[in-house]
This record gives sequence, structure tokens and C-alpha cells, in this order.
Amino acid sequence: MGRKHGKNSEKETKRKARGHKEDDLKGKLEITRSGMGFVVVEGEETDILIRPSDFNTAMHGDTVRVRLKEDRGGRRKQGVIVGVAERKQSEFIGHLEMNKGFAFFVSEGDKKTPDIYIPERNFNNAKEGDRVVVRVKEWDNDGSKRPVGEVVSILDAENVNDIAMKEILLEAGFPIEFPDEVMEEASRIPEVISEEEIKKRRDVRDILTFTIDPVDAKDFDDALSIRVLKNGNLEIGVHIADVSHYVVPDTELDEFAYKKATSVYLPDRVNPMLPEQISNVLCSLRPHEDKLTFSAVFEMTTKGTVKKYWLGKTAIHSNHRFTYEEVQEIIEKETGPYADEILLLNNIAQRLRKKRFDAGAINFSSTEVRFKLDEKGKPIGIVVKESKEAHQLIEEFMLLANKYVAQHVSKIEVNGKPLPFPYRVHDLPTEEKLLPFIAFARKFGHKFDTSAPEKIAESFNTMLQDVQGKPEQHVLEQLGIRTMAKAAYTTDNIGHYGLGFENYCHFTSPIRRYPDVMVHRVLEQVLKENIKPDKKMEQKCKHCSERERAAMEAERASNKYKQVEYMRDYIGEEFEGVISGVAAFGFWVETIEHKCEGMVSITSLAEYDEFRLVDTDYSLVGMRSGRKFRMGDKVRIKVIAANLEKRQLDYEWVLTAILDETEEGGETDKPHHAKHHPEKAKPKAKRRKKKEEE
Repeated sequence: MGRKHGKNSEKETKRKARGHKEDDLKGKLEITRSGMGFVVVEGEETDILIRPSDFNTAMHGDTVRVRLKEDRGGRRKQGVIVGVAERKQSEFIGHLEMNKGFAFFVSEGDKKTPDIYIPERNFNNAKEGDRVVVRVKEWDNDGSKRPVGEVVSILDAENVNDIAMKEILLEAGFPIEFPDEVMEEASRIPEVISEEEIKKRRDVRDILTFTIDPVDAKDFDDALSIRVLKNGNLEIGVHIADVSHYVVPDTELDEFAYKKATSVYLPDRVNPMLPEQISNVLCSLRPHEDKLTFSAVFEMTTKGTVKKYWLGKTAIHSNHRFTYEEVQEIIEKETGPYADEILLLNNIAQRLRKKRFDAGAINFSSTEVRFKLDEKGKPIGIVVKESKEAHQLIEEFMLLANKYVAQHVSKIEVNGKPLPFPYRVHDLPTEEKLLPFIAFARKFGHKFDTSAPEKIAESFNTMLQDVQGKPEQHVLEQLGIRTMAKAAYTTDNIGHYGLGFENYCHFTSPIRRYPDVMVHRVLEQVLKENIKPDKKMEQKCKHCSERERAAMEAERASNKYKQVEYMRDYIGEEFEGVISGVAAFGFWVETIEHKCEGMVSITSLAEYDEFRLVDTDYSLVGMRSGRKFRMGDKVRIKVIAANLEKRQLDYEWVLTAILDETEEGGETDKPHHAKHHPEKAKPKAKRRKKKEEE
């Protein structure tokens, strides 16, 4: 009887679900591999369980409105989705199944997507069986009608790499193409800068100005200017593309940029936040062209002390476009175009850098890799990116500008309250994460002083300095970074612990980051003394932080794809590696030569010994042999599988005879290992699925 009543009340809930109710909850839908859904609602202790029959057109990642079902004494709250507030994804990859006058689009992703109805006028030359990108144009929230879409582009079925990269972007919620109305708005913006506009600004076109960027950069959103003043001090200008002059609120262009919130950088392409006309033409500070900028201008001593600063709108004319490599050569050889100015700037940058670390900034430097690609995007080599003085030169002046802008705005109050502003903050590491890390670092002989936040920072820096060139360097750097809180955007100005700044924001990259555009707008209001506090600022900050994380995940996934694609050519080969992570189901190894990470599954070690995870030691320990696989240990592995679809590399541990690793500070294999042979460490036929690393 009870069950029958339950079914009726469920129907009732669905029937009523068409309207809005005060007590509806709002959150993000996450669909698990099993097909069940959970809505994560802020402020609710537990997630709300949603059965597939109650999704009501909502898909993975959508922001939805949920109505709770009546409590039947279960352990978990259950709900039904009554509307979609915001869709994570509006473009999908799949193929067409043609009918007369229309087609159905069938998605190919592993997350279920309903078939999309495509009327003939929206085919855009696509034919039966074509792999296409489709954009949803109409979709009723209540699920009473099918979604209606249009073909945005036809994919080259041969170019598997291109499709994979597009899929990664779409799954992360980043559309591939700009809608027509956005492109139209961008194309209507005049390229010519009027004299009238220049008169409203500080004209610094006659001061020596240049840009320093990667060799393959297409958009230059920052420039530096330098001149010597009569009093012997230097005037150094940090000039940033004035994107907010061109991208104004309440336009399609602005709304689309906000939705994306960031550009995404994949190994073979950039998915830009703004159309090319803006990012590469209007706002790019190209050499020998007049450009509109928003600037932070500093009067500094040659020792790097700021005497005065000025913030405001400017017009610049870049004299030269440098690459990092060219500037590095000038720094090293002390000769080249504008060498005197470059050397002056570098000297000050290095002083600013030292001051920063003395004041408690943490000197993390993680290794970044770049792929050498052939014309089809296939990786043919891996290069480790180096951060040299040329990079640090730009970095220090950008940090200086960001810091002074945040400092300037932080002093403003409206009705006795701080002005809502998108600060970039970084919290202290939590004790829960810090203590196990300190215990682990101690095993390598590093001591930590936890008596005050600045002492922790100091201890981190001492450790980072001491590990340079040692086998455990990479692992302690990586673990140290994971121990730290994540940086985020928020109106709550708690400072930036990692940089050692009390006030910090992002002001210097408005072409590729939306928070910088928000910073420009608020700063302009402050300078004009025409302040209109944005009540939705915190909500916008949360959205930008979330999109930034999605972009980072997409970048990570695309790098992983390239690693797998690269290592496919090395199946069966052996390499030296370092253990970069451990879990109950195995350990991850990063090859020393290519920095490619793969998984050694615990099942492949079963014949050798039974291994257990020791959390506090970040290690797997053999129950009989006492053999330890600990983060930071050097091991030899063989590449046994490379799965492009799952973006997963499988390695197998190669047992070597007694290793002479003691000199390098690694572990020494115990003598009885020598009688085992590598064949013994072959994986069993049934391999456990690798779980995703956190």
C-alpha cells in the first residue's frame, strides 16, 4: 500500500514541478558513471540524490533547481529537478542520422545526452553519418519537447586529434565557436582610435615602450615603458590592454566573455575568451601601432623602492616586440636592442623578487612541459619549459601592478563597507594537510617551524632551496603545492599567502581572463569617483573561479592525451621514473626523460608481494618483503598500454638487481630482491581500472 502511495506522490511532485517554489534549492548536478545524479547545494550538509527519471532534461554539470521529495526515512535526501538555471554545455560532438526534412543528432560522449532534432535548414551542408559539432538552440526545461539544434561545423573524421581536443573543451563547458551575434558585435567596433579618445587619456606614446611575450604569442596584453626622470629616479609604466573600453556591459560580447570567463590553452590551440578581432587586433599591443591601455605607472629608485604611483587610462605606442628568448640573451650578453633599459628593468625585477621572498612569499616552481607537434598535431617531442630571468622580469612588474591596484581599491568604502571587488586570494594551508606533509618532509631531513604563518613560509623556502637537484626535489615540490590552499577570486580580501601580499588582484590579463575586466571596470569607477557597487560581485567571483578550475582540468586532460599519444610509440620499452603519487590501488610514476605519468596497478605487483597503503608515509609497503614504493623514489618501469580514449598510461614495475641508489639518497633494494626476475612482475590478465587521481 505504502509503495503505491509513494508512486502517486512522486507523480504529483513531477506534475507540480512545472512552477517555481520558494523552497526550491539550487545547485550543480553531477551524474556518476552508474547513471545516478547528485545535486551539490551550498549550505546543505549532504548532496541530494536524483534518480535518472527525475533529471527533467538536466545534464551533468548543469546548475539546476531541485525540489525535495517527501522524507521517507531514508538516509539520503532525494529530489526531483524542476528546472535548469544554467546549462554547462550547449555544443556537442556526435553524428547525424538523416530523415526526410530533418535529422537527429546522436551524441558520442560517455555522459548521456538526449537526441537533438535538427531541421533541414540547420544542416549547414552536413550529410548522413557526418561527425559534427551541434549547438542547441531551443530546449524547454520541462522536457515536453525535444531539444532543437543546428550544425555548427563538420569535423574531419580523419583528424582524431582535433576531435579529441574539441571534445575536451566541450565537456569542460567551453564552446568552440563564437555565436554569430557575438562575432557581429566584435566586427562593428571601429579600429581607428579617435583624437578625441586620446585627449581623455594620459598620452605616453613618445616614451620608450615594448612587449615581452612567448615566441608564438598572438595577443600581447601587457607592455612596459621606461624613462629616467630629472631627479635620477625611473618612471616605469605597466600598460595593460584596455579591453573594458571595447567590451562593455549588457552586450552579447560581454555576456559570452563572462560565461567563458577565461581563455583555455591546449597544447595545439587556444580557445579564446574574446573573438580574434578583439584579442589579436584591437586590444593586442602590437609594435608600431597606437593602442588604448589602462596603466599603473611607478616612480622608482634604481634600488626598486616605489616613491609614487599613478593609475589611469593611457594611449601607448610600442616601439618593439621582444620574445622571452631575445630578452634572455640581452640579459646574459648585456648587448642588443634597448639593452640598457632591459638591464635596468631586470635589475629592479630581481630586487623586487628578493624583497618578496624576504617578506614571506613562497618560491614554488613547478615543471611545465611543452609538446613539439607535427603539422597534424601529433607530439614528436617533449620540452621542459624553463623560467628564466626574462620571465621573472615580466612577472615581477605584473605582480607589482596587481598589488598596487588591489591596495588602491582596498581603501575605498561605500556606506562604511568595503567596496565589492574581485580580489585574488590565497589562504593559509590547513593543519589537516600541512601536518602529514611536514612529517613526510622530515624523513628527508627538512625541519618546519609552525609557530607563525611567515615561519611556515620561511621553512617552505628553505626546503625548496635545499632540495634543488636532489631525487626528491620534484616530489616535495609537487606535494608542497598540493598542501597549499587553492587561489581563488572573492570579495573577501584575506590576502595572498603564497605571494606574501596583503592585497592582490588580477589586473594584467584582461584579454584572457574575465576577472581582470571586472577589476578594470571597478577601478575606472573609483578613479572617476562614480562608484556603483556591484551586489552580484561575489557570485561573479565564484563563477570565474569555477571556470578557471574547468579550464585547468581541460588543460590537464589535453596534456594527458598528448602524453598518451606520445608514449604509444614506446610500448614495451623501459624507462627510469620517479614515483609521483600513491593510492591503495597502485602508484603513479613520472618518467624522468619525458615527464609522462602512468599507473603501476597493484594487481601487476600481486605475484611479487601483497602491498598495503601507508597514508602517513605516502607509500605502498610489501607485507612479506618489506619492499617500499614511496613518493619520490626512483623506479624502473616498462610501458605496457596507452589508452587514448581514457587518456591513460599503464606502466609495469621492472624489478632490477641490487640498485646502487644510496649515493643519490634513494632507497636501496634489499639483497633478497636480486633472486627475483622481472618476469615475475608481469601484470595479471585482469587489470583493475585506474581511478582518477584527485
